[in-house]
Amino acid sequence: MELIGHLQLGFAAAAGAQNLLACFTGALLGTLIGVLPGLGPVATIALLLPLTYGLPPLTALIMLAGIYYGAQYGGSTTSILLNLPGEASSVVTCRDGHPLAKQGRAGTALAVAALGSFFAGCVGTLFLAACAPLLMRFALDFGPAEYCSLMLFGLSGAVAIASRSLLKSLAMVVLGLLLGLIGTDANSGVARYTFGLRELDDGVGTTVLAVGVFGFAELLHGLEHACRRTPAMRPCGRLWPDRADTRRAVPAVLRGTALGTLLGLLPGAGALLPAFASYALEKACARDPARFGQGAIEGVAGPESANNAAAQTAFIPMLTLGIPSNAIMALMIGALTLHDIQPGPQVIVHDPVLFWGLVASMWIGNAMLLVLNLPLIGLWVRLLATPYRLLYPAILLFCCLGLYALANRTGDLYLAALFGLLGYLLQKSGCETVPLLLGFVLGPLFEEHLRRALLLARGDASVFLQRPLSLALLLAALALILGALSPTARRARRQLATEPG
Repeated sequence: MELIGHLQLGFAAAAGAQNLLACFTGALLGTLIGVLPGLGPVATIALLLPLTYGLPPLTALIMLAGIYYGAQYGGSTTSILLNLPGEASSVVTCRDGHPLAKQGRAGTALAVAALGSFFAGCVGTLFLAACAPLLMRFALDFGPAEYCSLMLFGLSGAVAIASRSLLKSLAMVVLGLLLGLIGTDANSGVARYTFGLRELDDGVGTTVLAVGVFGFAELLHGLEHACRRTPAMRPCGRLWPDRADTRRAVPAVLRGTALGTLLGLLPGAGALLPAFASYALEKACARDPARFGQGAIEGVAGPESANNAAAQTAFIPMLTLGIPSNAIMALMIGALTLHDIQPGPQVIVHDPVLFWGLVASMWIGNAMLLVLNLPLIGLWVRLLATPYRLLYPAILLFCCLGLYALANRTGDLYLAALFGLLGYLLQKSGCETVPLLLGFVLGPLFEEHLRRALLLARGDASVFLQRPLSLALLLAALALILGALSPTARRARRQLATEPG
């Protein structure tokens, strides 16, 4: 009954005209971004983050969340019709989605992807509503030592769940930690690593770093690999699956939803790992694995359900523990910080309208996405014909305006441009930039709780081992690292790194 009361409060907040408009705008933008190759949800949220400063906190979060799970929907459209993954997690959908389109069954593949995504999104949101308050009560018992170990667990996850080199991922986390140290030390008041620049006395803003490393770098990368030909549209065929397709797709949707719901909680997993894990699971469960890659409907239903379920449950550790499970959740923390809201267990206690309004908006947004996706398939595909020479300057202009409007400082633009060049060079070097952002967000929190724990323990570092919960988190972090060093994990990373797109 308590959960029903909370959901009523959330729907009352989310059903406001401004919040409904923000939800629709986010879902529409997310679908558009998912369709367009070269721009992902991370880059888009980074670019739009400054524009949310003037919005109420709940409205801003609803729009950004809509962009996130909307991109998971939209990425399947071009993966199926054109073999062009609009979003990273949609790469695996190309394997069987496009062969289905070649067989004249694109409509069936798109309908299964949309319906499976809708079901998984609703289940993931229900899991969020049911489990987040329980985890919040558990998190209220956390002290500085537990929070310090939790941050270390998050940093370990950012390193361990890497699709390429563990060493490069570790280097990116360390670089993020170093960037997080820039600014005035809160305890001593001494400026650290500012090089005498007064603009850096307050440190590097999360928005500035994210817009540079993800936004500007993606623009440079997209211009380098801009598609100069207009993709040919394929006929969609019948929309609804027949009985045989339904019999194969329903179990795949259920398995993908369960897998994505659990993997979305892991730090660093994002939506990419659940999609590939679901595809591997479906192939292992199939009576005839040879069908995969030739147009198996399960190869579309499972991964699309998994990435959408993960998109919903990724909010749980961010809202209840203040720890981002992926780069987008790190940007969400940046959005909350812009509005002077500290993510963590106190959010549900002190601002229940914000939490439950966001949860309710996810159900509304998933329903909007189901209505948007199927009727507008033709429109989304035609947008792919937009020349990049027109699309990218407009994006660059809007993100510069947003950055300047955030603090009215031209120095932020130069700093974002510098980070954009850094992000581009890191991409060219084969380094993942997601661990960098996670290290940047978690680093200052790790330092703060480390100092506080040692101060309370009078310098005794064994306090982290004496407290059972802290010890459990440290052992979990160690298990993540050891698991990432195992031969099975190394083979999985090599396979993931060689995937097209």
